[in-house]
Amino acid sequence: MEALNPRVRLVWFVGSAVTALLLGGVVVAIDRFVVDVGVQVAAAVGLVVLVGGVAYVVLKYRSWRFEIRDDDLYLERGVFTRVTTVVPFVRVQHVDTQRGPIERLLGLGSVVVYTAGSRGADVTIPGLTPERATDIQRRLRSLAIESESEDAV
Repeated sequence: MEALNPRVRLVWFVGSAVTALLLGGVVVAIDRFVVDVGVQVAAAVGLVVLVGGVAYVVLKYRSWRFEIRDDDLYLERGVFTRVTTVVPFVRVQHVDTQRGPIERLLGLGSVVVYTAGSRGADVTIPGLTPERATDIQRRLRSLAIESESEDAV
């Protein structure tokens, strides 16, 4: 099983930090306009959310694994709820790579695998170097094309 690039933790941490700042700002707004709760409470809420976010990021990174097998893409992830996903190559419709602004800044990217189906019809593998993401995209595309001809009626 392959792990994600360790820098993905920074991407996830930025999301946690933004959430902590927003919740702290909401508490400050409540303090100022609704109920006097004190700025210390806002700081405490922000700090608790930030610490919780850091712990969640560490656990999320440890739980994320994927593997490209002979007939399918296999993923394991999840902190509170463990999720195992198996994507047969015959179900793959197309594969994209994407890089958000924070990912670009950290030299990372993601692969998005779109599958046939209505519920949860895409799977994302985050935290890959751009070269690895492109490599995985090409490999999955090739394996999907091969499986399509093997399963043709």
